[in-house]
Formats: sequence, structure tokens, C-alpha cells
Amino acid sequence: MFTGIVEEIGEVIAVRESADVVVFTVRGRTVTSDARHGDSIAVNGVCLTVVDPDGSTDGTFTVELVPETLKRSSLAAVVPGTKVNLERAVPVGGRLGGHIVQGHVDGVATLVSRSPGERTDEVRFSLAPDLARYVAEKGSIAVDGVSLTVAGVSPDTFTVALIPTTLSHTTLGFRQPGDTVNLEVDVVAKYVERLTAGYGGVQGGVPSAHEEARAR
Repeated sequence: MFTGIVEEIGEVIAVRESADVVVFTVRGRTVTSDARHGDSIAVNGVCLTVVDPDGSTDGTFTVELVPETLKRSSLAAVVPGTKVNLERAVPVGGRLGGHIVQGHVDGVATLVSRSPGERTDEVRFSLAPDLARYVAEKGSIAVDGVSLTVAGVSPDTFTVALIPTTLSHTTLGFRQPGDTVNLEVDVVAKYVERLTAGYGGVQGGVPSAHEEARAR
């Protein structure tokens, strides 16, 4: 689990194909300081498993991306030199500074516009119809692994306000209109929907016990 508090901006220094996976070598001196084989590191909000921490002496680690990850995230477009947000998994008892982030991307969005202020930016992103019901004003959302508060929402877009720290310590500081980002909606919203589905008569495609009783 992650919290959406980015620890550093890293850089993908190598991309290669190996059978049916794509292998990234990423430089991030903070997240590799204690990295071990099998650890989880979020790369632009995608939970990836460290398969080769031996490069930790030079601040690099290696991860493998399966076709499902490439299909569902913006990482398919990553090339050497791409800057990425990095966060280690939160330890038990650690601070939950942002919100509960699983590193399971729900969809890809496009940066529609950004309005720079004196010290902050207001940024608007596209919002797919199948995700819109999970996004609420003043709710939480992870954008490229960054925990943000939704400032406004419309049927097909949402807006966030980026504070100076977010602008300087994450890749959102230099993202431009047309760029794609990974989205993860608040997992609580998804579980609430799942748990309450039965009250509408159907839960996961199966009639609820209440509905079956009424039908007898």
C-alpha cells in the first residue's frame, strides 16, 4: 500500500523487452536506499515489484511490466530519459500522509488545461465515464501516484489545485496539456459501491437474498 506522497522524481534510464515483459531500469537514490528483491515501489502510481536491487549502489533498480500493466497505464509510452514519480510502500505503523493508494491504476487521463497562479497551479484532467461516479468534489484521487484533493468535477473532467511542494517535488510540476497520466480513484468509493449493490437487487450479477425472498 502507498499514500500518494511522492518521495522523489526518478528517471527511467533503460527500457528493454524480455520475452513477454518490458523491463525498466529506474534511477531513484532515495527509494533504493533500502530496496530489496520483491519490494514494491510505485512508479507513476503503478505498483511494481523490484526484481533486481543490485544496482542500489548507484541508485538504480529494475522492474518488469507485464502486458496488462502496459495496456492499462501510461507506462507503455515511457522511453529512456522519462521522469517518473517514485514512492516506496508504506511500512506498517507509517504515516498515512495522503490517502490509501493501492498502486492499481483504474485508467489513463489526459491533461486538458493548466492555469498557473502566483505560486499554485489549477490543473484540469479528462475523466472517463466509467470512473466519473467515483470522483467527488473534496474527495481524493491519485494522479501519477500523487495524492490530490478534487477541487471540482464535471461529467467529463475534474480539477485539482497543485501547491508549491507538489509543483517542485513531482512530475505534475512540468506536465503540459496533452500529456497522459495514470488515475487511481479512491478505493473506499469502489468498495462502498460493491457492498451496496445488493440493495438495488443485484450484487455482482447475482440476485440478493432480499430479492430472492420477495420473489418466492
